[in-house]
Amino acid sequence: MTIDTSTIEVIEADLTVAEHALAVITLMDEYASDPMGGSRGLSDYVKTHLISELTKRKTSYVILAFVERKPAGLIICFEGFSTFACQPLLNIHDAIVSLPYRGLGLSKLMLQFAEQIAVDLGCCKLTLEVLEHNYIAQKAYRSFGFEGYALNPQLGKALFWEKKL
Repeated sequence: MTIDTSTIEVIEADLTVAEHALAVITLMDEYASDPMGGSRGLSDYVKTHLISELTKRKTSYVILAFVERKPAGLIICFEGFSTFACQPLLNIHDAIVSLPYRGLGLSKLMLQFAEQIAVDLGCCKLTLEVLEHNYIAQKAYRSFGFEGYALNPQLGKALFWEKKL
């Protein structure tokens, strides 16, 4: 596949635009269908309600990458707050580059876009979580300056845990 890099566009999504909303659902379904996203695809409920629920969250930011006007990448971020810094932070909650568009530098372009949003918001940092064996994503994140989080290296790195409700 040959891609003219001048046809790459990275934007903040307007979820009231049908093309953007469909791109989010399509890319999130691809992500959820991948082993790194759980291998199950989105449920019908999520496909029906995700856009309306995202629009309710005023501190959510959705970044889309298009290649030749086709949805190619997505990052969904949520503003959080660092109590230690007493400043906002921006958490990258979901990130995907669609399989046919990997290797074009889209993740870097979308991460740069997310970083600019964080700077504009006065954030002290960007955060994200990545699976332990997702080496390709880890390499991309490291090349962008991300690293494991530790307050004190002697106490170890932070772990991401969950309790399902």
